[in-house]
Formats: sequence, C-alpha cells, structure tokens
Amino acid sequence: MQKITTFLWFDGQAEEAAEFYTSIFPDSRIAHVQRYGEAGPGPEGSVMTVNFELAGQEFIALNGGPRFRFTEAISLFVDCESQKEVDELWAKLTDGGEESRCGWLNDRYGLSWQIVPTVLMDMLKDPDPARSARVMKAMLGMGKLDIQRLVDAYEQ
Repeated sequence: MQKITTFLWFDGQAEEAAEFYTSIFPDSRIAHVQRYGEAGPGPEGSVMTVNFELAGQEFIALNGGPRFRFTEAISLFVDCESQKEVDELWAKLTDGGEESRCGWLNDRYGLSWQIVPTVLMDMLKDPDPARSARVMKAMLGMGKLDIQRLVDAYEQ
C-alpha cells in the first residue's frame, strides 16, 4: 500500500463510483470490497469501503452517508498527453456531471476533476511572462481545455 491514499466519502454510491472510475482509466481495478458486518453502522452486508486503483494510484471509497459532500476545494488532477485524451476523459467524466471552467468539472458523484494537457503546464512555466500570460488568459476563457487554442495563444 502506498504511504498516502486518497479517501473519498460517498453517500451509498462508493462501489458504483469505483466501477465507473475504473472503467475510464487504463491500469485500473477494484482491489477489495469491504462490507458492513453485524455491528454496523451501515446495514449488514452493504458496502462499507471499496479499495480501487486508477492508473496505478490507490484510492479508498467509503459509504459514509449524507453528512459530507465533495467540494471544489479538493480535485483530482489528470495529466493528459493529447487532445484526444482530454476530449475522451471530459466526455466520460461530465456524463451526468457538470462542466466548469479552466479544465475543471464535477462528475456525476460531485467529485471535482481537472483534465489538463501536459503542454499547458509547460507553457505556463515559460520564463517569458508575456507568453505565459497569454496562455493563462486563453485558459481562463475555456471550459474544456483546447490544446490548439492554448498553443496559438502561446505562439502569438
């Protein structure tokens, strides 16, 4: 097990969410499903936790009830090598979810994701402040990130 694991709180959809996420990312799997026992606090036999991996990264999903909800204060950042990868992940994760700005979205479970092309981070690190500012301005006007538009702003 890795030293630090992301732990996600769901209201009854932990297994469904884990199955959804593992269907999207390569090198992903459900490793273990733990069920509530006689002692509870959930109904005996219902899913308590799901240990799963996304692209080799370990996560734990808990069916903890309605007390806590996800917010944009925490998001999962996905580094994408191509526009095709951005487009595919965006389409899958916004299905039943909600698009936001600057490459952010909320999936059908309310979890926030950042779908970001690798090239964006490279351009934002450019030592020329005018170039990186143009890229930042272009990004701020987008929902799903468009690599060609970002490159055009960078090269302007």
